[in-house]
Amino acid sequence: MSRWLTEAVPRGRVAAFRTLVYLFVAADLVVFTPWVRDRVDVPGNLYQPLFVGRVLPLPTPTATLVSVIFWALLLLALLAATGRAPRLLGWTVFALYLEWMIIAMSYGKVDHDRFALLVALAVLPTAGRARHGDPTRTESGGWALRVTQISVVCTYFLAAWAKFRFGGLDWATGSVLAKAIIRRGTDLADLIAQVPHLLLVAQFGILAFELLSPLVFVLPERWRLAMVGFFYSFHLVTIATITISFAPHLVAMTSFLPLEKVRPVIALRRLLARRSTLDKRRLNPDPLPADTPSNSRSPAADAPPVDAQLSGRADTAPITEDTGPGGALTTRTVPPAGTAAPVKTRRGGGEPVPDPTAP
Repeated sequence: MSRWLTEAVPRGRVAAFRTLVYLFVAADLVVFTPWVRDRVDVPGNLYQPLFVGRVLPLPTPTATLVSVIFWALLLLALLAATGRAPRLLGWTVFALYLEWMIIAMSYGKVDHDRFALLVALAVLPTAGRARHGDPTRTESGGWALRVTQISVVCTYFLAAWAKFRFGGLDWATGSVLAKAIIRRGTDLADLIAQVPHLLLVAQFGILAFELLSPLVFVLPERWRLAMVGFFYSFHLVTIATITISFAPHLVAMTSFLPLEKVRPVIALRRLLARRSTLDKRRLNPDPLPADTPSNSRSPAADAPPVDAQLSGRADTAPITEDTGPGGALTTRTVPPAGTAAPVKTRRGGGEPVPDPTAP
């Protein structure tokens, strides 16, 4: 059991999961839960803290308290996403976000899609340092991811248990989805609702899916990823029909995925380098004129070299000059320029005798 709980994973996966979780915390403050800041306008006597808020001596929210938590959490979450000081920043972000959720859920409505994300924030500080792309394995990081995975599955399984606890089989045979579609359904949901008995089949299917969700831990890796893909497709349909996103839960569920294979920073660097190369080519175009084909050659370039022209000429050329006695004209053969004049040698050796016909 302990080996399963602490199964080692690449540090790069822990680093990617940590960055994703902390970036979502920052986004959650400004996109999904900015309405928490409006709770200070509600009378203090309507504040009914959750059980954890009653156990801990937490104060009633005020405008100053909520503003301090908001800005401190936003700044520290962004710093924690860089991976620096993972324990100090991690524990601080967890404490602030827990208080943020207690304020949000202490006025009559509790969202169970935050459970797995809070567990992830609680265990990530124990994973230690991790760098993106690091293939070395860590058991502490594996434990943090495994606990997050268990919380994801518990969200499904305990949701089914709550349905049976408060509604029994009436939840599956009643009009739960029909009421949800009437209240917040989309055009796609209106089309689905017109199919006879489809909503009842969907309610039984949801219960079966939630009760069988723990099987994801006993499946081989390939089928485990396929089942996680089914989880995501279920929430995609939920968003498309009744506009419930479960965004925090979807972020926590990435603990099942091989996130170390996703390198957005490297991909961004390659994209920027490619654009830089294209910009340089635009600024420094080809020096050849646009109307001159790159494979065209000038007539002079096709002409043979001078030596080749000389080699194609005759070895000798007759020249007529006035060298004879009495001014008579004589003709002699002159070798082309660049060649040595022929010489004659005496029989029996001795010094060479120049050819009289040579220039």
